[in-house]
Amino acid sequence: MKNQWIEFLYGRVTVKVTGKGLERFLNVLTRNGLHIWNVKRHGTETITFKIRVQDALKMRQFSRKSECKISFLRRSGVPFLLKRMLKNSGFMLGAAAFLFIIFFLSNVIWGIEIKGAKPATEYQIRKELDKMGVKIGKVQFFVDNVEGIQRKLTDNIGALTWVGVELKGTTYHLQVVEKNEPKKPEQLSPQNLVAKKKAIIVKRFVETGQPVVEINDHVEEGQLLVSGVYGQEGASPELVAAKGEIWGETWYLSDVKLPMVTNFNVYTGKEKQKHALLLGNIEIPIWGFGKPEYKKYETEKTVHKIHFLKWELPISYINKTIREHEEFQRTYSKQEAEQHALELAKKEIKSKLDEDAIINDEKILHKEYKNGKVILAIHFKIIENIAVGQPISKETPE
Repeated sequence: MKNQWIEFLYGRVTVKVTGKGLERFLNVLTRNGLHIWNVKRHGTETITFKIRVQDALKMRQFSRKSECKISFLRRSGVPFLLKRMLKNSGFMLGAAAFLFIIFFLSNVIWGIEIKGAKPATEYQIRKELDKMGVKIGKVQFFVDNVEGIQRKLTDNIGALTWVGVELKGTTYHLQVVEKNEPKKPEQLSPQNLVAKKKAIIVKRFVETGQPVVEINDHVEEGQLLVSGVYGQEGASPELVAAKGEIWGETWYLSDVKLPMVTNFNVYTGKEKQKHALLLGNIEIPIWGFGKPEYKKYETEKTVHKIHFLKWELPISYINKTIREHEEFQRTYSKQEAEQHALELAKKEIKSKLDEDAIINDEKILHKEYKNGKVILAIHFKIIENIAVGQPISKETPE
């Protein structure tokens, strides 16, 4: 089998020899190193056999010294295949160009459909897509993947609550959910306002209802702040939905730890691009060879599926961006460490409060330096709205 492949690679010829002294002619060929095989006799003065192309050229000089006449019946192998392909090179190039054009057009953006958006919002979306390079006629390989497009649209357009991006063939389909307009105030059922936590009252604004606490009063959790019951003793009471804001000073205790020495990475601005094709689990580099010369780096990989007409091929285009970064060490003085620890504690407290809550004061109750860390226990005074609604039972009004 191995010899057959070798003969096919070099090319082979089927030879017909006629005349007298056929055996003597064959012996002359073999003695001179010409390799022949598949020798067949056809009558008394005719034989056929196969021989390599380069040996067929040498065979002519031996045939002149014999009484035999040679003719070539069939040629096969790689050299003759290449020769036939060159004869039909115009057709081959045309077919290759046609396939390339179809392949290229199958990976170009030909449509962008947006559903669920108002005309003004759709205009904003198309304008933002145009900035990102997502437009008709652009090759899909050179734009962000669907996750990146979705993230940028959500970040850059405030009118969007959510946007789904899907690529089907050569068309991007966007499903949009816009932010709803503020709802009209709902009609509340009769209720009181009570304290959601312990506090000292510092400010109040009552829209409806009967206030029962004053400024500087100390209230406990669940205590009545504004009553939704109007009426004098003995008369039929009127029940309303108490509304308003009761601002109180509340207290929080926060424990925070901060390392005195921290390590962090910073990009240097140097980067390298690599391009490859992904066939199954095999990655074939096509541009950007070799390992990056950076000592420390991060790699961001974007994968684009490749299409042919409406079919998704089992091959993907990969773009890798390799960014160099350097490691820095930051050392805080004790004063700096305390300040940063305090800022961290404030952020943590604010994450637990309503947006309109205010940090009125903070006090460090305990400070300790241990195992390369500063440890703080901080007491915060917060001004926040402590009023929450509590339904009034119509059967047993207060």
